[in-house]
Formats: sequence, C-alpha cells, structure tokens
Amino acid sequence: MAGLIRQGHFLGAKLRSLRKRNGLTLDELSARCVQIDAAGAPSVSYLSMVETGKRMPSSPMLDMLAGIFGRDPRWFLDENTEVEVAPARERGGLQAMPLEPAFLFSNELLQNALPELLSQTGTTGRQFAHLLIRVWQETRHNSFPDIERAAEECGGREMPLTLDALMAICERHGLQVRWFDDPPVRGSRKAAGPLIRSRFEAPGTVLVNKRLRNQDGRLKYELAFFIGHKILHNGDGVISPHSAMHSGDGEAATSTAGMGAQDVLYAWRDFECSFFAGALLCPRIPFRRFLIREAHSVSAGRKLGVTPALVMRRMTAVSPYRHWHFFDAYPPGYLRAVYRGNGIPLPWGNMSLVSDPCPRWAVFRLLQDTPQSTPMPAKPKSQISIMQDGKRARLYCCHSLLTRDALDELHVLSVGVDLLPALEAQGYDGEGVVAEVAESCRAGGGDGKIPVSAAAHIRAAAQVLNISWIADALDLPASVICPRSGACPRQPRTCAQPCA
Repeated sequence: MAGLIRQGHFLGAKLRSLRKRNGLTLDELSARCVQIDAAGAPSVSYLSMVETGKRMPSSPMLDMLAGIFGRDPRWFLDENTEVEVAPARERGGLQAMPLEPAFLFSNELLQNALPELLSQTGTTGRQFAHLLIRVWQETRHNSFPDIERAAEECGGREMPLTLDALMAICERHGLQVRWFDDPPVRGSRKAAGPLIRSRFEAPGTVLVNKRLRNQDGRLKYELAFFIGHKILHNGDGVISPHSAMHSGDGEAATSTAGMGAQDVLYAWRDFECSFFAGALLCPRIPFRRFLIREAHSVSAGRKLGVTPALVMRRMTAVSPYRHWHFFDAYPPGYLRAVYRGNGIPLPWGNMSLVSDPCPRWAVFRLLQDTPQSTPMPAKPKSQISIMQDGKRARLYCCHSLLTRDALDELHVLSVGVDLLPALEAQGYDGEGVVAEVAESCRAGGGDGKIPVSAAAHIRAAAQVLNISWIADALDLPASVICPRSGACPRQPRTCAQPCA
C-alpha cells in the first residue's frame, strides 16, 4: 500500500479517463466490481475519492480495476506518465489537461500559490481574472442566456436603438447622464495617462467625457454598459471607469502585481456589463437576422449606429456557427481583447509582449504596413491562412479592420472563423482541401493562390455560412501563419521578423 501511495500520483486521472472513454458511470463501474468480488468491491463514493486523488486503492482493488479495463496494474503507476484527457465537449482556447496529481492542485495550495505566482511574474490580479474569464467565455462559446434575457427585457429587443431611446431607458431606470471635461494636463496626453471615457457614481449617475458627444457609436456603448451595471448590480458603484490608454500603457501602469481583494469582482463585472451592452444594442435574434441579411458585413454596423468592435464581438456570440475568433490588437504587440472559440493560438500576448511573433498574421500586416497618416476608416482586408496545429493543418479566414480608438490611436480589429468544421459539415474532405491550400503555399514559399477545386469547396461552405468576406479572401493568395516565427515552416524563411 505504501508503495502505491508513492507511485500512484496519476492513478486517479488515469482511472477517470478510462472510465469515461468506455462510457461507464461510477455506479456502473462499482457494479462491475461487485460482479467480480462482492466483498472487496469499492462503493461509488470510494471510487469517486480514488479518481480525485483522496484515496489510494489497495493492491487487490487495483488488480480488479485494471482487469475490468484490460490493463496491466503497473500502467496506472507513475512509470507511465501518459495521462489521457477524458473526452469533453468541444471548447475554445488551449487543449484541456488534467491537473494531476490532485493533491498539488487542491484549493488550499492554489490559494497560497497563485498570489505568489502573480507577484513573481509581474501579473496583476485583474489581468489574471480577465484570463480566467476569457477561458470561461471560450468554454461556454460566448453563450450567457441570463445576461441576454436581462438585456432583452430592458430594451424590448428593439434594434436599432437610437441615442434618444437609450437616454429614455436611462431615465426609466433612474440614471442621470452628466458630462465632464478632460482634466487639464501639461505636456502630452501620454504623459497624463489614460483617457477616462466614462465612469459611474452610485446610485445613479453616469459621467461621460465630452469627447464622446460626436461619437454616437461609442457613446451608446458607454450608456448601455452602465445601464447594465444598474440592472445587474443595482448601481452599487463597484465598477471600473472606462478608459482609453496609449499603446504600451496597459493596466500595469496603474496596478501592482499580485491578487487584490477586488480584482476578480471588478473584472467579472466589467465582462458582465460589456456583454449586457452588446446584447442590449444588438439583441440575439434581431442581430442574427441582420447578419444574415448583410452577409456578416462588419461595415453594415453603421446602419445600427454601433462600432465595428461591437459588431465583431456579437458575431461570435449570436452565430449558430461556433468556430470564431476575435482580436483587438495594438502596436507594438498587445491584445486588448481576445476570444478564441475556434482554438486559434494567440499571435501576441495579452499579458506580456511576445519576442518572436509571426508577422504574417493580418493584424501584423495592417499595423506594420499602414502609414500613421492613413485616413480612417480604412478598407477591411480578408485573408485565408494555413496554420500547422500539431500534426494537423488548420484553415482559417479572418476579416481585419484598421481603425482608431477614442485617443486617436491605431489598432486592428480582427474577426475570423475556422473553415475546417464548415467544410466537413458540407460533406467535403476538409483535410484534403486544407492539404491542397497548404501545398500551394509551400510551392510559393509561404504564399500561394488557392487551387480552383479547393476554392470551390470553400466558396460553397462560405455560402452556407453566409459570410461574404470569406469569398472576398478567395481572390487573394493564402498565407502560412505560425504561432511563433521561431517555428516558421517556410522554406526558405521569409518572415520579416528574425527566426530563432
């Protein structure tokens, strides 16, 4: 028994994986054991404790369990460290992994270790909380029906909502809107720090920067955000002000590393109110029908009086197709917002700078190749890309727009889809289509014309998805992109960034 304790750190994870892969419940596994040895069979509760690492089976019990699954008992011990993840429903972001051995990932140890980790890595609690929320969004595929319902009850699913209609909603919920001027500053705005766009004063005052008077799309979002705070949180005032920051400013400029008591609360409320604002201005059913009519055109958001960023983010939430991503990218290498329902790797860091980014991503090209003097809004660009994902190549299409924020700084909004599930849903050989495009890119040194047969299949899938900018991308060369330039498969390497 003592030997098992010292050699069975991954035993619980392996047993759980085997059980789920064979479609057995804990009840059924216990019943199978009873058939073999009624006296020595483990109960359901004991099996649960074995799987969670709270109990270690005796040698006879391990022999029994191993025999049920046709495994050698030693397979469960530490000399075999290949812990397979049990099947789970599809999710975005990184592949799930078991947190084993379980005792190292107990609540008590994590509560002590996480603040130390954040402090040593220079990560603020707010950044870490936003990372957790992003993974939660990706796991849920941006589906939050309770917030959607609250927004629909508030706005009556009216779309478009005019500024006057939003002001009426504010009045109905006891909110007063007041304007404020920028505080006087010396020198450049950058030296003065972030620009406060709006803030909330309990119990019912929304303060809005006068800079937004002539920016209806941004103004409507600010009002909708704080309407959400009033409805969801009773306007208690525990909510962050809305700020626009210069490139490289980020949260670290005003926060210290480590976890503060209110970090998670503020981050979660930011997310809830932001999601509410999107659902209020672009309610699910009307907006989904709008996207169908407009073939998912981002510029069509002007008809609703909302920003391109809101249109892109709501696409990922209301579309019946789950495999979306969204980036809001700033130079020299920051992602201010991220959603990866299709699991696409991050081109940059959203918590730190990346030293070897791949410059072939559309967000890089737009930021690097566009002069600062370019008038806005610039014309959106679409790109079909091949990325090697382990042993499997993936095929993405993104639609990117260079624009300016409230501080007049350039940034890129990019929304995209994974095309492989759409191709396979139409009965096409998705892997074969991807291989055709990949071969054309390899022959062209990293960029290549999309073969006729592959283009026909992609065009058909795009028609079913009703996304016009996928068809636009078919007229341009496809490009190989990499998670990092150091792993670039181009031969010869032609990246603008040095490759490791």
